[in-house]
Amino acid sequence: MDAIKAARELGRAIQNDERYKDYVAAKEANDNDDALQQLIGEFNIKRENLQLEVNKPEDMQDKDKVQRFNKELQESYEKVMTNPHMADFAVKKNALDSLLQQVQGIIGLCCEGEDPDTCEYHTSTCTHDCSTCGGCH
Repeated sequence: MDAIKAARELGRAIQNDERYKDYVAAKEANDNDDALQQLIGEFNIKRENLQLEVNKPEDMQDKDKVQRFNKELQESYEKVMTNPHMADFAVKKNALDSLLQQVQGIIGLCCEGEDPDTCEYHTSTCTHDCSTCGGCH
C-alpha cells in the first residue's frame, strides 16, 4: 500500500471513530441552535467594534471605548461558551484534537525512524525536557 492510499484509509478510520462522530454531531447542534448563532453574531460584532477602535492611531483611540468594548467582548464570549451546545462542542472538539495530535505524533515518530508497530506518542505533558518526568516509555 502506498502512503497516499494509507492516508485515505487513515482518514476513513478517523471518520469512523466515535470522537469524530461526536464532534460532527456537536457541530451540527451548534449550527442548528438559533440562540447560540445569535450570541456568536453579537460576539463577532463586538469583536469588530473593538478591532476598529484599537486599529486607530494610538493618539486617536478612545481608551474608555476600548475598555468598554473589551468588557462587552468578554461578557459576550462567556455567554457563547456557557451555552450548553457550545460547551459540549468544546469537549468533543478537544477529544478529536487529542486523537489527531496522537495520530500526527505517531506519523512524526515513524518519519524519525521509530517502529510503526511499537512507537507511542504521549500527548499529555511532554515538555521535551526529560528532566521533568520519568521518561517516555
